[in-house]
Amino acid sequence: MSKHFDVVVIGGGPGGYIAAIRAAQLGFNTACIDEWKNDKGGPAPGGTCTNVGCIPSKALLQSSEHFEHAGHSFADHGIGVSGLSIDVAKMLKRKDAVVKQNNDGILYLFKKNKVSFFHGRGSFVKAAAEGWEIQVGDEVLVGKHVIIATGSNPRALPGAPFDEDRILSNDGALRIPAVPKTLGLIGSGVIGLEMGSVWRRLGAEVTVLEALPNFLGAVDEQIAKEAHKAFTKQGLKIELGVKVDAVKAGKSAVKVAYTNAKGESVALEVERLIVSIGRVPNTVGLNAEGVGLMLDPRGAIVVDDDCRTNLANVWAVGDVVRGPMLAHKAEEEGVAVAERIAGQHGHVNFNTVPWVIYTSPEIAWVGETEQQLKARGAAYKAGTFPFMANGRARALGDTTGMVKMLADAKTDEILGVHIVGPYASELIAECVVAMEFKASSEDLARICHAHPSLSEATKEAALAVDKRTLNF
Repeated sequence: MSKHFDVVVIGGGPGGYIAAIRAAQLGFNTACIDEWKNDKGGPAPGGTCTNVGCIPSKALLQSSEHFEHAGHSFADHGIGVSGLSIDVAKMLKRKDAVVKQNNDGILYLFKKNKVSFFHGRGSFVKAAAEGWEIQVGDEVLVGKHVIIATGSNPRALPGAPFDEDRILSNDGALRIPAVPKTLGLIGSGVIGLEMGSVWRRLGAEVTVLEALPNFLGAVDEQIAKEAHKAFTKQGLKIELGVKVDAVKAGKSAVKVAYTNAKGESVALEVERLIVSIGRVPNTVGLNAEGVGLMLDPRGAIVVDDDCRTNLANVWAVGDVVRGPMLAHKAEEEGVAVAERIAGQHGHVNFNTVPWVIYTSPEIAWVGETEQQLKARGAAYKAGTFPFMANGRARALGDTTGMVKMLADAKTDEILGVHIVGPYASELIAECVVAMEFKASSEDLARICHAHPSLSEATKEAALAVDKRTLNF
């Protein structure tokens, strides 16, 4: 016998579980379906982000950063360390514990908000009189509204599928059992750089192969150059303009044949290879074709500006639709869709979605880059402020990087903010708020910031737009 709900959410990642909770808060009888399993076969909601993405990678980044500080920075503080070592198994165990805490937290939130949870893969059966039939294992759910939040999967290199032993996706990169002597990265995206940073700090010799001629092409060029300089100084070997010709995995190594930017053929042998060349929308098992759900040429579900699909009362959010593949973007879309179902006016502004790369230095940005402004012929002003002139950064012992602010030349409205440096992931939030309220650089420049704090660099960058910095 089928179970009936006002809202059925397929996928329990950031977009899905948040959509389910918000729908329940709005008074809807809500179900959420998710198939992730923990190592014991039990439910592990949270999607890629919680299980093999954002959360575990940050846990490993934190562990590796502690290790690097102990080995290289503590002496400057008068702290002596001898016999420094890394227990990779214990580090991975801590990472797994952090993931489980998040899994359990989501299950608790479902219970608290009276969301019915179903463990398994959700698949469309057919349209029903009262909505849509969704199969989950042996059960059939009927939802008046369905929200698809099935996320994305890592894109494999043609001819070199992931074996998660030698050729790794983000999943395998989080489970390397011992520090490899050599590690290769194909692609210098977020996942690749973060995982490369983890294992480089722990002692691996890391080589990054990037097809594009520019490093971090989506990042503001000035910020990307600063980051490239910092990563190179740390020991990452970064090759740009590379064409990968062949990848062959053996029992103990991976051989990569590639052509460098000079047109020379190069052979690289590494113990393990992380492939980070993007992600593809996940619609596997949905039975999209069977119910006529429209997909675009790259496999994403086609939606309008409000996340409606071509099927009545079927919505889609997050990585499986257009827009940036970011957990927080998915969350905002999930909330917006639940509110739209309730007749409210949910809103997501893609231009104020922040981006973060959790390397050291961290990289964060919101809004347009300088190259984007130039490309559209915008009249703008730019201001920068280096962390080397910030008192708190000096006290931290981390003065790499800068804050860069871009504002409209006539109205002074902030068009973009770009940060490379300590705690950039936290500093960007102020800039997102400012842009949401259409603040000018003068507004930020006039706001009192605590001293000494890293946020003063944001204030100074705003002052720099008008060429009146006070500390540089």
